[in-house]
Amino acid sequence: MTRARLLAIGLFIVLGAWGTPALAQKSAQAWPQRTVKFILPLGPGSGVDLTARLLAEKLQTRWGQPVVIENRPGGDGIVAIGAFVAAVDDHQLLYGPTGSFTAHPYLHANLPYDAKLDLLPIARVSSTIIAVGVPALAKIDSLADFVERARAEPGKFNGAVVPGYTELVFDGFVKSAGLSLAKVPYRDVVQAATDLGENRIQIMVSALAILRPQVDAKRIKLVAITGRERTELAPDVPTAVEAGFPSMAAEGLVGLFGPRGMDLGLRERIAADVITAIADPELAARLVATAQVLKPGGPAELSQSVAEQTEQIAAIAKTLGIARK
Repeated sequence: MTRARLLAIGLFIVLGAWGTPALAQKSAQAWPQRTVKFILPLGPGSGVDLTARLLAEKLQTRWGQPVVIENRPGGDGIVAIGAFVAAVDDHQLLYGPTGSFTAHPYLHANLPYDAKLDLLPIARVSSTIIAVGVPALAKIDSLADFVERARAEPGKFNGAVVPGYTELVFDGFVKSAGLSLAKVPYRDVVQAATDLGENRIQIMVSALAILRPQVDAKRIKLVAITGRERTELAPDVPTAVEAGFPSMAAEGLVGLFGPRGMDLGLRERIAADVITAIADPELAARLVATAQVLKPGGPAELSQSVAEQTEQIAAIAKTLGIARK
């Protein structure tokens, strides 16, 4: 083989090595090439769904490609996550509350996904305002009042809660408060809010967006907000910590996730677009109206928030005596 031939091969290898990152960067810059789909584990009309649609409207203008919402409720979030993982498509992203999967190891055996490998963090978007409601007909004035009444009549009070993270938090509260409550399962938590307003159940923990119609109709009274701070949507309602029940504290973290193998550079680029979109004052105001607290962040921030929630769930599971499945 001639010296010139060897030099040509060497140059080809060097250029190839240099070119690989460049090609990956070019690919990331070219994304998206077609319709982007957000797969949601919740149904239409939820606060997360409304937020996703408002965000999609902004992003499709920025990306020059349609952004569509696919609602896949049911199965404690596993239906949506399963569809997302099976797609193996960087144009199909998972959008929703992290509580739809962080509690799964304690609730379900043989999960059809690996959270660390299949749910790669892209962007932290918001925190759903989670509220505790009681029937207005029950004449309960506070969370402490509810606990006192429930203790006085063990087994006579029923509750409803969104499965997953919120359910574990609720179970931890019930145990720490020494209560005996029956949980009523609902396929559609909107129906639970209606039943709460009719005093068929006596307590409900869910997104404020789900409770608000009944609150506005004076059928439900809010007794606590589970987040770290009060909300301007209900400024007179104390946080669970302020009410004296830190075991009811919960953050409704919402984020965007990419599929297995999705390049970090692409995830960071998408995150930058998401953060820019929700920084728009008009969009921010509309998102807050859906009972969401904006908490923008990139892959690192979302990963850290998920880790914090996972630690909280592990502590609650230990209190409840629940082992990983």
